Amino acid sequence: MMSRPRLAYVLPNLFTAASIFTGIISLTEAAKGRYEQAAWLIFLSLVFDGLDGRIARLTHTCSRFGLEFDSLADIVAFGVAPAMLLYFQVGRHYGRFGILVSALFVVFGAIRLARFNVTDSCNEPGVFIGLPIPTAAVFVAGWSLLFTGHHLEALGILLLFASLLVAFLMVSNIRYPSFKKLDLDRPLMLKTLILLTLVASLLYLFSSEGLALLILAYIAYGPVRSLRVSLSRFRRLRRVKNRRRSSGP
Repeated sequence: MMSRPRLAYVLPNLFTAASIFTGIISLTEAAKGRYEQAAWLIFLSLVFDGLDGRIARLTHTCSRFGLEFDSLADIVAFGVAPAMLLYFQVGRHYGRFGILVSALFVVFGAIRLARFNVTDSCNEPGVFIGLPIPTAAVFVAGWSLLFTGHHLEALGILLLFASLLVAFLMVSNIRYPSFKKLDLDRPLMLKTLILLTLVASLLYLFSSEGLALLILAYIAYGPVRSLRVSLSRFRRLRRVKNRRRSSGP
């Protein structure tokens, strides 16, 4: 009979395997032209991906094998699956450019995962350097649902360029909040609960539109924040130079 610790060790890896399996099914659905089902399967992979890490932490069964397995699962579920959804739904109508965008999405996603694995995340807790690959995958899935629901295939070239930009954001040094280590006090927790309730209500009323815009807002947050920080630094440097000039001989 298998001991309890060994069962606890296997359990999170089963969710990781489920994430891979769901990603493969998403790929086959996209190849059949069932884009809506393929998109929702990517979201299901995201659920499995979130559960494996949480279960590993709760059962204290984090391991090097689990981390490597999780990265391999991510490249399938959040790299290959959304790239193929993007290609079959939109990219195949634009020849080599469609192939290039899908290929770069996977390549840059793999680079993002490799960099995450070799970077000491303790240097800046609560922050991702570069757009996380699950967010990039959810961007493709969310906008795929929007395109399917509103028949926006004529705007497919815009989705390709947007996905290419998202791929570059994955390998950028732009910082994104992770929300993994939020320490909310009581008043802030109440405000957060109210905000999340409002967001959930909007998603209920406008599921595909709200989801796509919510993901877009998170992705846009990184470059906007980076631009604000750069402008703030430039202004401080300019003030310092002006002070030196005014105090000079």
